[in-house]
Amino acid sequence: MKQSIIFFGLGDFVIPVVERLKNYNLLLVVTGEQEGALIDFCKEKNIDFISSNLQDEKSIDKIKSLNPTVSVLASFGAIVPNEIINLFPNGIVNIHPSLLPKYKGPSPVQFAILNGETITGVTLIKLDSEIDHGPILLQKPYNLSGNENSQELLNILFEIGAEMVEELVMKLENGKTLEETPQNHENETWSYRIEKKDGVINMSSIPDIHKLDQMIRAFYPWPSVWFRTNIKGQEKLIKLLPEGKIHVEGKSPMNYKDFINGFGGEGKEILEKLNLI
Repeated sequence: MKQSIIFFGLGDFVIPVVERLKNYNLLLVVTGEQEGALIDFCKEKNIDFISSNLQDEKSIDKIKSLNPTVSVLASFGAIVPNEIINLFPNGIVNIHPSLLPKYKGPSPVQFAILNGETITGVTLIKLDSEIDHGPILLQKPYNLSGNENSQELLNILFEIGAEMVEELVMKLENGKTLEETPQNHENETWSYRIEKKDGVINMSSIPDIHKLDQMIRAFYPWPSVWFRTNIKGQEKLIKLLPEGKIHVEGKSPMNYKDFINGFGGEGKEILEKLNLI
């Protein structure tokens, strides 16, 4: 049976999901963004979209009018009202970039890197009224190399998620029922929303080099690992980036060698204090 699909999501990393769904009966993309790569993609591919956080009756009425049968949600960033959840006979499939019930919440990718996990993955759950709570529909692990940053890992996991979603849609179109496995909520762990302050380093209490590397990769591209210090007679904000790069306020990102060449002994002293050279 051919499905009528609506997608809820935001961020450029969810584009592979929409790319797959457009090969089926994708009726509408709903995003909280007013502009960005996802909207540009929809325009380029002639995919109907609306910018909405589902707080207005006009958007809700439009979704209802399409008589959808299934929905896919990825990083939507807003609460989906029960009247929308209950619209879909086959439910809303939520793509979560962790192996639930581990790392529920808004920052599972960052937490996996911060905590030095060697394996993570993607879980498809059936959305219910609680956060990351619904039954598991499909789960796939992914082995970490220990070099990924958050941006890279998000892209990888949502590529995997896109393949998994297509697998589920094909099952539905072939008349199969989606198997549901309840989560073991006793084993759940949570991530929290990352804030700018999470990336700040206290230069009088610097993390060890292993933890610093995890922070640099987890907090890239935002909020970055950062600190303020006096250099060349001025207070500057300095960010530490993956792949041995450093970004001084007002300058372009540079490698450590160029940082030392540009800032001399002061630059070398900063890197030595951070145990980066």
